[in-house]
Amino acid sequence: MAKTKQIYFCQECGNESTKWLGQCPTCKCWNTFVEEKIVVGANKHSEKAGAVAPTSILDITTSEDARIGTGMKELDRVLGGGIVKGSLTLVGGDPGIGKSTLLLQVCRNLTMAENKVLYASGEESLQQIKLRAERLGGFTKDMLLLCETNLDVVENAITKTKPEVVVIDSIQTMYLEEIGSGAGSVSQVREVTSRLMRIAKQLEVAIFIVGHVTKEGTVAGPRTLEHMVDTVLYFEGEKNAIYRVLRGVKNRFGSTNEIGVFEMKDTGLYEVENPSQVMLNGRPLDAAGSVVVCSMEGTRPILIEIQALVCQSNFNLPRRTSVGIDYNRVNLLMAVLEKRAGMMLAGNDAYVNLAGGMKLNEPAIDLGVVVALVSSFKNNPIDSHTIIFGEVGLAGEIRGVSMAAQRVKEASKMGFTTCILPQINCDSIEEISGMKLIGVKNITEVLSYI
Repeated sequence: MAKTKQIYFCQECGNESTKWLGQCPTCKCWNTFVEEKIVVGANKHSEKAGAVAPTSILDITTSEDARIGTGMKELDRVLGGGIVKGSLTLVGGDPGIGKSTLLLQVCRNLTMAENKVLYASGEESLQQIKLRAERLGGFTKDMLLLCETNLDVVENAITKTKPEVVVIDSIQTMYLEEIGSGAGSVSQVREVTSRLMRIAKQLEVAIFIVGHVTKEGTVAGPRTLEHMVDTVLYFEGEKNAIYRVLRGVKNRFGSTNEIGVFEMKDTGLYEVENPSQVMLNGRPLDAAGSVVVCSMEGTRPILIEIQALVCQSNFNLPRRTSVGIDYNRVNLLMAVLEKRAGMMLAGNDAYVNLAGGMKLNEPAIDLGVVVALVSSFKNNPIDSHTIIFGEVGLAGEIRGVSMAAQRVKEASKMGFTTCILPQINCDSIEEISGMKLIGVKNITEVLSYI
């Protein structure tokens, strides 16, 4: 006999508990536990184990048309070459960041390529979607709209229309009648995602689901939602900013380090094919504390400006602020400068900013942060045609980084004439016309040069 059991779920991370707790022991959030009823002992399968025989990997064939082009090179790059048939992709981001706009543009491109698309929305009416579609323009009769929150109805529509791509906007609005809790709860989100995964695999339909994020920046609902899907994409950037970054957090069919850069305009999102040029537009020339570094995002090198401001503190406890760079990493690099280079920074305020609204965690930007801090502290500008990259160790040594040749080539294309890089990378790079390579082994050599 099926029994009803009460379970408490954390709405932030999906942690389960048999009793209500004021603070979640997993994510440390307060007042996030909600009560839900689950049925225990129901829906048991009577199929015998081993009913499906395993298949040899040599007997499985793949076709070249397994991916569908989206018509947007930046999105195809993040997805690993296009949409994989039978995949389930989660697109997350802050409200108003452009998730629905991006997917609607993808639907337009797919319909123009004679692919049937089903757009199921639980948040907007048909007229509202039509207004956004008219702003984008270019849709055909293969674009099918459905306003429904019952997943059973959506599944029936998918079975009848047999589209190549399905968009669910959003996962928090969908519900299953057999689940007693309301739409958007932990149980509903988990079961709806599991049903969509089964539909995608059985019918060979590529499904995109939109997920809202919490104040901590994670997808609302259980954390297991990200583990269930094939691909997780996050839209980054401020709503009022012009440029948006689409980052692949998880991808079973490609790299997880790729990013796509888009520009928001009145008629939708436009691709930015050269992010380096965009990030360097408007940078001050021959200004103290301004340094250009090169970071690798997947296979793409991106040049970006690091700005530092070091000034005398008026308080007993100096202030440290970093935007776009790990705060603890900046403190670590300042400690290395004090210990290995003899620079007294303990009584100074330090502000480090990554221009363009980007966020980088790559160790290759360490040397750029160090040079920017020293440049601002000594009020000594760095040549505007110099690019710097390298990892800094606690002993003050400069460690090598990956893909150094690609970084130098990108800098040469953008008009830079001097590159300060680790000595181990300098020895392995062939000479490039018009580019002067300066290899350094430790911080002392860097400071003596600048």
